[in-house]
Amino acid sequence: MAALISLVFFGVPILIAYLVTSIDTSSNGLFKQIRVGQKAKLFTIYKLKTINPKTKKISTIGNFLRKSKIDELPQLVNILIGQMSFVGPRPDIPGYYDTLEGENRKILKLKPGLTSEASIKYAKEEMILSQQVDPLAYNDYVIFPDKVKMNLKYYYNQSIFLDLQILFRTIFRSFGEGDIWKREDEKAK
Repeated sequence: MAALISLVFFGVPILIAYLVTSIDTSSNGLFKQIRVGQKAKLFTIYKLKTINPKTKKISTIGNFLRKSKIDELPQLVNILIGQMSFVGPRPDIPGYYDTLEGENRKILKLKPGLTSEASIKYAKEEMILSQQVDPLAYNDYVIFPDKVKMNLKYYYNQSIFLDLQILFRTIFRSFGEGDIWKREDEKAK
């Protein structure tokens, strides 16, 4: 029900953003990609296109859409049809979550989410990776294992209160880029 209400509320902004991205990228403004979902089932995720297919670069508009997370709003359709939830591990491309073993596979019992603790922590993941000598290795051996750890912690601590806290932090992270919570996380270590 919340997904339907959200789609009604955000329907016009999504449509406007779709038209803008279609013009900006000179292509269909909707990006579709296969991702790994609950129980390792593959599904198609929907996002607004932020990369111009001709230049292979993120456009100025695309950069704004990514920073504001407006590019993620079409995933409300994925939530509406039951492939995703508002909070849960962000769905990844095949070759990551579907290859987990042992206790870590418990993450696959969860529906992937629009947001998570890991997506808040790694809101600037592209920037972090761009600063690495070997971005793929850094993702595979540093970021992804940390996301697995965080998502497993979420699996064991799921609650409505935690989901509301994550949603609140996601909505308001642009105010101060999450510095308040980052300081709290550092104090907890």
